[in-house]
Amino acid sequence: MNHTETLKSNFDYKEIYRTGKSYANKYLIMYIKRNEFDSNRLGISVSKKVGNSVVRHRVTRLIRESYRLSEDRLLSGLDIVITARVGAKGRDYAEIESAVLHLLKLHKVGKESSII
Repeated sequence: MNHTETLKSNFDYKEIYRTGKSYANKYLIMYIKRNEFDSNRLGISVSKKVGNSVVRHRVTRLIRESYRLSEDRLLSGLDIVITARVGAKGRDYAEIESAVLHLLKLHKVGKESSII
């Protein structure tokens, strides 16, 4: 993640959940809020309902990789939290990537010159 930082603070997560705009699909929920920085900040949340630690970490890696490959086409100055739903368990990379791109398109956070 070249110009994306990681959200670490519980306060930041709560603030984005409370004031951010959210869209959802079958596998993921995405919250986005503007921040005062020049870079994006990404947080990924996968609850124990999704599965054991091996399953949760796999879903996290798939989401992070999907985001990483599309981050160059995104506007900067965003806080993004992606929450996995139970349906994300057992999905392959193509399905998770499609879900991430779908939510990014709904939020309209792509740069003008590129289509997400």
